[in-house]
Amino acid sequence: MKIVEVAVGVIKVANKIYISKRADDLHQGGKWEFPGGKREADETIEQALARELSEEIGIQVTKQSQFMLIEHDYGDKKVRLDVRLVEAFKGEASHQEGQLSQWVDINQLDQFTFPDANQVIIHKLQREQLA
Repeated sequence: MKIVEVAVGVIKVANKIYISKRADDLHQGGKWEFPGGKREADETIEQALARELSEEIGIQVTKQSQFMLIEHDYGDKKVRLDVRLVEAFKGEASHQEGQLSQWVDINQLDQFTFPDANQVIIHKLQREQLA
């Protein structure tokens, strides 16, 4: 089974994280997620994330760093999530494709339904918040 490589952006301002809701007709549809998308063959993860966040939410990433790497098997699809922390950007985050989106306090992230692969991201964010 092919592994889908995805660049994921954890967009953080103070103690808030930007999340969006997946369209109902997509894999894991109707759940909340951290924005991002598939890496194209000719892109680095950094380039893929910058492109996806520009297209999806209209921001230009100026600072990103490695946060974690997750491999998850959903049964019908395997994903490799290269999760990057976005701490600086230009523009104002707002969904360009009509999805619901919002800034959420790190401590409230577990009140939203995310795909299973995203749970470790939430746990790490909340652990680091307490440290």
